[in-house]
Amino acid sequence: MHVPHATDSAAQSMHTEFPEFPMPRSCPMRIPEKYAQLRAEAPISKVTLQHGSTAWLLTRQEDIREFLVHPQVGTDRLLPGSPLQVRLPVGVPKERLVGMVGMDGPEHLARRRLVLPEFTVKRIRQMRPRVQEIVDACLASTLDAGRTADLIEAFAAPVPSMIACELLGVPYEDSAFFLAKTAVILSRNATRPEQENAYAALLDYLEVVVSDKEREPSDDLIGRLIGNLRASGSYDRDLVLGMARLLLVAGHEATPNMIALGTVGLLEHPDQLAELRADPGLVPQAVEELLRYFSISDQATFRVALSDIKIGDVTIREGDGVLGLNASANWDSEFYENPEVLDIHRDVGRHLAFGYGPHQCIGQNLVRMNLEVVFSTLFARVPGLRLAVPAAELPLKNDQIVYGVHELPVTW
Repeated sequence: MHVPHATDSAAQSMHTEFPEFPMPRSCPMRIPEKYAQLRAEAPISKVTLQHGSTAWLLTRQEDIREFLVHPQVGTDRLLPGSPLQVRLPVGVPKERLVGMVGMDGPEHLARRRLVLPEFTVKRIRQMRPRVQEIVDACLASTLDAGRTADLIEAFAAPVPSMIACELLGVPYEDSAFFLAKTAVILSRNATRPEQENAYAALLDYLEVVVSDKEREPSDDLIGRLIGNLRASGSYDRDLVLGMARLLLVAGHEATPNMIALGTVGLLEHPDQLAELRADPGLVPQAVEELLRYFSISDQATFRVALSDIKIGDVTIREGDGVLGLNASANWDSEFYENPEVLDIHRDVGRHLAFGYGPHQCIGQNLVRMNLEVVFSTLFARVPGLRLAVPAAELPLKNDQIVYGVHELPVTW
């Protein structure tokens, strides 16, 4: 099935009376200041998006949870009201274009079940020794190169990239290509042709990868997915391409930003870092707190109302786009005492860093394990690690949909 372009239709509805979104961060250690004001004064309110359409913002954790599990909430990026902030290419099959994250109900569940076995706690535990090898090798290479580095370029980006490539069965030698295309796709400053071309180039690349694995079966996620679908008599090439694109982009974007910001957060709290070094058993809890505190994908839970939906005293009309802001929910003082304080001892059991409901991040166990291995290893083996510039001077990624810093100069 070929589909029309959704964002063009949505952009026809131009509004200027609502506040502009996104709202930038002014410090790597803080979420946008405006979120707290919205939670207090207008927790469900409309905004004007970058490309001219409007959407609702949900800023309270309880409202976001209620909305994300409502049966009349859709994730289809191709619906006219979708507040998706990435421009999708026109005329590409839906399966290939949006994958399972743009599907709902039984259709979404069936596709999610195809890859769930790759991300179970047991499966991720089995991967840990290999992840430790990759982290050890990348850190050794970083330290051998001198006494200073951009930690993102030397360590935070290569580690998750190598892990994602091995998991999927994609050559790591091509990672510069993935990173460049992903950066354009997720850039707020890229033009429509630039984003469409980057999207198309990534799909063209993966088509070659999938074709190779169709001819020669391989023991990796893409290879196993092809084999399982063929065995069940339900092979769909567009489905495999959509899955591969989704997992490749996710694996190359979110974790590097969390490694970088988590490092900044711990270096900026030396007392807590000292506790972590003295007791490595605190690392899993610290990782959860870092995920809550930074909430780098605070716009990932964007949806469309499939019918009129009442949240609190507000009725969201059928076809309206909605953004549930994870970062705001994770700093909601109704759920966390002093949420603006980074506290590695905090119980963060209800955080929404990975979303909520049927579309909760499928790779969250892998992300947690990667971060645990990274922070345990980095801070144990580099006791003198420190920022080479003040945290306030780090270049912020307000120009990207997934938040982080562009560079992280460190010394040791």
